[in-house]
Amino acid sequence: MLSNYEVFKLLTDLKEQRKESGKNKHSTGQQNLNTIMYETLKHLSKAPCSRQSPEIVKDFLTTMKPHKLTKAEKLQLLNHRPQTAVEIQLMVEESEERLSEQQIEELIQTVADILPGDPELENTAAADAEIDEAGEEL
Repeated sequence: MLSNYEVFKLLTDLKEQRKESGKNKHSTGQQNLNTIMYETLKHLSKAPCSRQSPEIVKDFLTTMKPHKLTKAEKLQLLNHRPQTAVEIQLMVEESEERLSEQQIEELIQTVADILPGDPELENTAAADAEIDEAGEEL
């Protein structure tokens, strides 16, 4: 199983290697691969995983150890960055039996503290803050 960050990093590195070697759209199969790489990178570059690093992933996984989650559940949390209890319930099997409300809140807080947010939402929030500040100056 690979995280979105690992896929993003792998495809970014592969794209750089192909640029350096000069291999581009030669065969039909190569064109299909280029399309898949482009679309995947386009999607992942807009996702929070584009701002993750090996240190962030390691820190997140270390912090998750006390919660006794499966590898798949940790991967879901890492990839999707849940922000509500409902999202946690969708990602953690039998969460009502396995986790208390306090543990769910701790998970949400851990995700928010360690994992970088969605760049598009943060850019929108930053733009809104700038507009608010400009409005206050008037």
